[in-house]
Amino acid sequence: MFELIPFVNNRRVSTYDPFEEMERDFFGNTTAMAFRTDVIDNGESFELDAELPGFHKENISLDVENDCLTITAERKVTDDEKKKNFIKRERMYGTCSRSFDVSMVEVDKIEASFEDGILKITMPKKAAVIPASRKLEIK
Repeated sequence: MFELIPFVNNRRVSTYDPFEEMERDFFGNTTAMAFRTDVIDNGESFELDAELPGFHKENISLDVENDCLTITAERKVTDDEKKKNFIKRERMYGTCSRSFDVSMVEVDKIEASFEDGILKITMPKKAAVIPASRKLEIK
């Protein structure tokens, strides 16, 4: 679930990467509408925190299907913004979504809250299944 390996960022960050700049110029900023998440193991539950600044709670949806939790958020351009004469426009509009494996979670007990641009999802873990053992008779 969530590739539960502790996250350690040992990657060296370059302040200037010409190939990254070339890719961004050619394809556009493809990560602009992606949102970042943290997944925390709290022992009895997992907590997923998603950064969704500028989104309204009404425009965020959570769907669970086939042990997959999908978070979808949409930011629409208002009619007032369409009429403005922008010199530069960096804020992105549209839909973004991410999906997570929740096969180790009690799906019926998932709770979510949204405050200050952070979506907080609490997911209680399923109880560990201990395989039943029995003694077999030899005939």
